[in-house]
Amino acid sequence: MNKTIITIAPTGAWPKKEQNPHIPMTPREIAEDVYECYKAGAAIAHLHMRDDEGNGTMDKSKFEETVQLIREKCDIVINCTTSGDLNATDETRQVHLKSVQPEMASYDCGSMNWMNNSLFLNSPKFLEELGHTMQQYGVKPEIEIFDAGMIYNSLYYLKKSVLKAPLHYQFVLGAAGGTAATVENLVYLKNLIPEGSTWSALGIGKNNISILLAAVALGGHVRVGLEDNLYYKSGVLATNAQLVTRAANIIKEAANEVASPDDARQILGLKK
Repeated sequence: MNKTIITIAPTGAWPKKEQNPHIPMTPREIAEDVYECYKAGAAIAHLHMRDDEGNGTMDKSKFEETVQLIREKCDIVINCTTSGDLNATDETRQVHLKSVQPEMASYDCGSMNWMNNSLFLNSPKFLEELGHTMQQYGVKPEIEIFDAGMIYNSLYYLKKSVLKAPLHYQFVLGAAGGTAATVENLVYLKNLIPEGSTWSALGIGKNNISILLAAVALGGHVRVGLEDNLYYKSGVLATNAQLVTRAANIIKEAANEVASPDDARQILGLKK
């Protein structure tokens, strides 16, 4: 049986309880939600933090508190964002990697326009610095791909030894300003990555189930969570545990096995 990794992304940088009351906001809420998702089958937790007003923040003390609370409950793989606040500096986007030392962290491999009149900036200087910081602290990059050009950027950084093989990609489909969430686009992106790479996919919006099904069928891994989709189905708000449970059921129906955290470590070459 193939083992499929489920990543839970419990809270992003923008949804608030006004949009879905199940969004976890505080370190304790996030840790408790992650633990419920771990019990439902999640092997990796992709973490964003919120400030006291509920806005996205790269405050390292929030990461430290949340990760400590999670580690007291379970051994889920910790994957920290490096892009949780559009106003963060190059320094504050990566300072938590030293103190938290997560097993993974996001590596957004290029810049793009958000269609809400803002810019998602990931300059070449920052990406080179971030790649070396991750190597210094033994953090595996999760190379987040919003369009095909970012894959070619990753190949350039692989050639420069800023990134090291084997690479792990996270295809983010359906983001405003990024590649649309279609099965055809997922297949196209998958076929661009280097041989021996691992990959995961998520779909934002109405086609999220299509991307989930296709990722499992194509032998990839999956990400779900309220960061990406607030609804379980049309008109029905979701919880994170519900989204993980549905993903786990689909994986089992496909005759695959839901990967444990230690399975994920072995598949991705992580050091616990």
